Amino acid sequence: MLTRHRDLRTGTTYWQSRPMPRVPSARLQRDVETDVLVVGAGISGALVAEALSERHRVVIIDRRGPVKGSTAASTALVEYEIDTPLTVLTREIGAADAARAWRRSHLALQALSARTRALGVPCDQMNRDTLYLAGNVLDATGLKEERDARRSIGLETDFLSRAALRDRFGIERAAALLSHGDFVLDPRRLTAGYLRAAVARGARLHAPVEVMGVKSHGGGVMAFTKDGPAISAHSLIFATGYEVPKLIPQDGHRIVSTYAIATRPQRRNLWPGEALVWEASDPYLYVRTTADGRVICGGEDEDFADEEKRDALIDAKAAALGRKLHRLFPALDVTPQYRWAGSFGTTETGLPLIGPVPHKPHCWAVLGFGGNGITYSRIAADIISAALSGRADSDADLYRFR
Repeated sequence: MLTRHRDLRTGTTYWQSRPMPRVPSARLQRDVETDVLVVGAGISGALVAEALSERHRVVIIDRRGPVKGSTAASTALVEYEIDTPLTVLTREIGAADAARAWRRSHLALQALSARTRALGVPCDQMNRDTLYLAGNVLDATGLKEERDARRSIGLETDFLSRAALRDRFGIERAAALLSHGDFVLDPRRLTAGYLRAAVARGARLHAPVEVMGVKSHGGGVMAFTKDGPAISAHSLIFATGYEVPKLIPQDGHRIVSTYAIATRPQRRNLWPGEALVWEASDPYLYVRTTADGRVICGGEDEDFADEEKRDALIDAKAAALGRKLHRLFPALDVTPQYRWAGSFGTTETGLPLIGPVPHKPHCWAVLGFGGNGITYSRIAADIISAALSGRADSDADLYRFR
């Protein structure tokens, strides 16, 4: 068993109640050879595979099946804003690198939106502004400094005082930042759409297939599967989400449990513009609406212990999320129709780890996505597809394994 098995989510997510396009897959019945093997058929694997399929032969495998892991637990607030504020990240990694990380996230968001439209993926993508509320990480003064820092690197951001926030959105907080250009979507449909695009271009998807061992050699890598067939590839990409292969170093990376609820449809009770809402707090609350007028609220994060302890907290965490959501928007009916728990990986800086696996030639990995999983998956697709095509990505050093 190469990967640590984890129960990545529990409960019924809102996305699971919605139909998803079929993703063609087949069992692996014989040894195969390919240019690139992508291990994982969730959102990161889908974006990487689709990007690579334009220039390379691609095989995708997953031990469960396409879109059956943590992707279904995503609340899919697709933002360029990194979990770590620009002012804080500047202190941690320096002004130049922090600016590059924030700008790259902004660029990746735009690229993801454009690519999704170009592929014609039906995933209920809707543009949204974003409200970043004062909290225990940044107070009103800290938010003003954050606004100035973002504007200094070309990211348009407005500061809202308590009165302005109340008047425009009906929210009672000391202050907020208002930014533009983010969006929401259905993460399962997005993933299915990208996988289907890769398959239509010639990629092969095999599931269920579990990798038990990997051996690098001079010309590439050999992956040995649980049921016998082996896969030979020039390059192997681990896109296994929060089930991290044992051969990948995890210094500075940790697994966190998060919780979410989805209300009944109630469009008349929604706030102006249905802006995304999250907090400058640790842990933070995050809120969005859906195409049918529901409200999804997530947060109450805790360090991951084990699945049983995480799942035992679902009732209490759902109630806590409901109380916080009611305080934020008193007009809402916060009774959950769906509630779930999930796991995600994060790092000390909030930046993902993307790059060659140390001491394992021809192997790459992507992990540590935090609250920006979909945006970072696009960055991973860009970096890896550039490298395997013989080109250098100017920001790859920001995310490399150390």
